[in-house]
Formats: sequence, structure tokens, C-alpha cells
Amino acid sequence: MLSIGEFSRLTHLSVRTLRRYHDAGLLEPATVDHATGYRYYDAEQIPAAQVIHRLRQLDVPLPDVERILRSPDPGTRAALVADHLQRLESELDRTRAAVVSLRRLLRPEPAPLDVELSAVPAVTVAAVEDDVHHDDVLAWYAGAMAELDAVVSEPSGAPGGLYDNALFEDGHGHVLVYRPTANPPRSGRVHPVTLPAAELAVTVHVGEHDDIDVTYGQLGRWVVANALAVAGPVRETYLVGPRDTPHPAEWRTEIGWPVFRVAPR
Repeated sequence: MLSIGEFSRLTHLSVRTLRRYHDAGLLEPATVDHATGYRYYDAEQIPAAQVIHRLRQLDVPLPDVERILRSPDPGTRAALVADHLQRLESELDRTRAAVVSLRRLLRPEPAPLDVELSAVPAVTVAAVEDDVHHDDVLAWYAGAMAELDAVVSEPSGAPGGLYDNALFEDGHGHVLVYRPTANPPRSGRVHPVTLPAAELAVTVHVGEHDDIDVTYGQLGRWVVANALAVAGPVRETYLVGPRDTPHPAEWRTEIGWPVFRVAPR
């Protein structure tokens, strides 16, 4: 038998941590001296202690650690760990995106934004549309665009999307993604839609979308400075994206805000 101090040295877990794991029912000592309260461990418990340590390093909550340890099925244990790792990866993606945006925002002198006003005519496209929660947009977009790619055999331009103002204001709104084509088909969720003519304030976001919110903000400042007001859902055109190149630095996303001129105050 190993004293708690010896077991601590062998597992690199502090005595305090081992006591906490005991109290939580995660790692009970092999025996406890009822007279002294001293805890004693078996050498066979070392792997279990190390597993708990690794799971806690990954910030797996104690109840989840207990479920993983108690599950007799290796597949179930693997699935529980995989679910947590997926959550961690999502958190890392959000952290990375925030860092990229902050770096750009904290530049001493941000590069001036190249904006132009463009009158676009009405056009009929093949589209998929639905009301979507903001957090689900990326997954929904991937599915909708896959459907469009499957049925639009001869696209006549870059794909794009229209994003309702409510999506940003309320976290839930209408989203439409499309592919221009001479003869828009009807298949599954894909159907023809006529995009109305619009006057757009247009700029191009360079690179991946981690900091596209910064470009949105700069475009908004330009719109206000030029006495314009937003008059409809924002439009994005994916001039160059992941479907075209695996190199994010080469991606180009055109952002177009439908606008109209307002009277000076």
C-alpha cells in the first residue's frame, strides 16, 4: 500500500487534489485507516489517477469525469471524451476569431477601406432560404450550399447570400444563399428567387471570416459618414473562398449593404 504522499509523488497529483477526488467519489483510496483517517492507495490505481488528471487538464467537468470512469463500454467512454473535445475545439475557434479581430482593431492606424456605390439589377437565381439562429448559420450555410452545388450544373457567377437585419439584431432571422444560373432549377429546398435591384455600398473583405465583423464595422462607419442609411438585408458574394482555394489569405468576400441617401441633419 502507498501512503497518500507516496501516491501523490507517483501520480504528480497534489495531496489536496487526491483528497478532493476522494470526496467527489472519483478516486477512492484502497483503504482508509479509521483510527487515523490516513488514506492508502494501491499501485494499480495509478493509471486511473492519471486518466482523471488528463481529463481535468482538458477542463472536463467532474460529473462528466465520473461518467467516463464509471462507463464499462469503451465506445461510450470514447464518445463522451470526443463530445467534450468538440466543445473545446469550438471554444478555441471562438477564441482564435476574437484574437484575430482584436489584433486588427488595435492597429494604430487601420488601413482605409475601399468602398464604392454600385447599382445592381434584379436577377433570378437558384436559392435555398430559411429562418436561422445566428449560432447555426455556418452549419446551415454548409448544408444549403451543398444542395445548390448538387443541382446547379452551370453556375453563371459567384455564390452569395442575403442576411436579414434581424439575424444580427435579434440572433434569429431570414437567410438566403444562392448560385446565379441561367435556368434556376426546382429540387428539394432549391428554388428560383428573384433578387431585387438595389443600390449597394460595396467593399471586399480579404482573408478568412474571423475578423469580418471588423470590415462590417468599417463599412458601417463609411455609410454613416456619407449620409446613407441601410435599406435591406446585407448581401455577401463569395468571390474566392474555401471552394476555390485552401489558402485563407486568398479568400475574398464582397460585402454589399443596400443603402439610400438621407437628408443632412
